[in-house]
Amino acid sequence: MGIESKVSGSFEVGQGQISGFLAVFLGSLNLLGVIAFHFPEYLSTPEVRKAYDVEVLRLVMSISIMATVFFGCFTIFRGQFRRYGLAGLGLTFLCLLLGGPFVPVGDFPDNTPYIGLDWLILDLVGSAFLFIMIEKAFPYKKDQPILRPQWSLDGIHFAINHLLIGASLLVANAFAPTFFSWAQWPVVQRFVTSLPFGIELFLCVLVADLFQYVAHRSLHEVPWLWRLHAVHHCPEKMDWLAGSRQHFFELVMTRAIVLVPIFVLGFEKTVIDAYVIIVGIQAVFNHANVRIQFGFLKNIIVTPQFHHWHHSSDAAAIDRNYAAHFSFIDRLFGTEVKADEEWPKEYGIVGRQLPANYIAHFTYPFKPSFWTKDQSAK
Repeated sequence: MGIESKVSGSFEVGQGQISGFLAVFLGSLNLLGVIAFHFPEYLSTPEVRKAYDVEVLRLVMSISIMATVFFGCFTIFRGQFRRYGLAGLGLTFLCLLLGGPFVPVGDFPDNTPYIGLDWLILDLVGSAFLFIMIEKAFPYKKDQPILRPQWSLDGIHFAINHLLIGASLLVANAFAPTFFSWAQWPVVQRFVTSLPFGIELFLCVLVADLFQYVAHRSLHEVPWLWRLHAVHHCPEKMDWLAGSRQHFFELVMTRAIVLVPIFVLGFEKTVIDAYVIIVGIQAVFNHANVRIQFGFLKNIIVTPQFHHWHHSSDAAAIDRNYAAHFSFIDRLFGTEVKADEEWPKEYGIVGRQLPANYIAHFTYPFKPSFWTKDQSAK
C-alpha cells in the first residue's frame, strides 16, 4: 500500500508529493548503487560495465545523495508526505553507512555469474524519466496518476526481470545454436551481411517480428501457454510500466524463439544492437498512457493505440493485434483490430482477475484449479 494508497490522483506542486516521490526513488537508487559498488563482479552486466567510468559514477551518486537530502528535507518541512521524505533520507543514510561513493572498486573477474543490478538502475532511471515525460505531455487518459493502482506490483516485475537478465540471456542464447545450427547457410549469411545497414536492420526487425507474431499468437491460442501469458494481460491500467508485468518463463521462451532467425541468418552485431534498442523502446512506448497521432504510419508500425487494443477486454479485440513492430503483419494474417480513431476503454482479462502479488503471478499458471471456463481458460 504505502505511497500507492495515499497518492491516488495527479501530482500537485507545492504539497511535498513530488519531492517525497523523488526522495524515495533517489534514495532507493543510492542504496542499490552502493551495493553494486561492493559486488561489481556479481551485480553488474559484463556488456554494460565495459562502458563505465567509475569516477563518473561516483560523481553521479554524490549528486543523487545531495538531491535526496534536499527533497527529503523539503518533504518533511511540507508535512503532509513526511514519511516519504524520512524514507528517502533513511535509504540514503544506509547508503552512506555502506561507504557511499567512496567504496573502492578494484580489478575483478569478468566471467562470474551475475544479476543485472546495474542494468536495472540504468533502465529504470532512463525509462521513468523519458516515458513519464511523454505520458504527461501526450496523455491518453489525462486523469491517470503516475502512481496508479498496482504500480508497485509492476515495479517488482520490472526489477526481477531485469535482475535475472543474465539467466534469461544464458538460456535464450543457448537455444538457437543448440537446436538450429543445422539451418545455417554460409551463402545466405554472406548475402545478409552484404546488405546496406538500413536494409539489413529492416530485414532483421521484420523477420524477428514474424517469429514474434507466431510465438505471441501461440501464447494466446494454446491453453497451457495462455496461462503464462495471462500474467501480462491482467493489468487493468496501461502505462509505460504495465508492459513489465510478464511471467519470467514467457520472457525466456519468447526471447529464445525470436533469436532463431537472428542466429540462422547471421545478422551483424551492429544490426542486432540496433534491433535490441528498437525492441526496448517500442515495447515500453506501446504500453504507455500516450495518445499521439501517427497518420499513415499506423498502417505500417505498431503504435500505442494498436497495442492498447491488444490489451483491451472488448470482445472484438480479444486475440488480435499480435505484432510487436509492424502492424501490417496482423493485417496480412487477418488478426488486426480496425479501430480507426477509437481507443479501448477497459483492459484486463475477461472473467478473471489475478491476485495482486508477484508470487501468485509466478505460481498460479501451474495451478489447474485456478482456471475456470472464461477467457483465461482458453
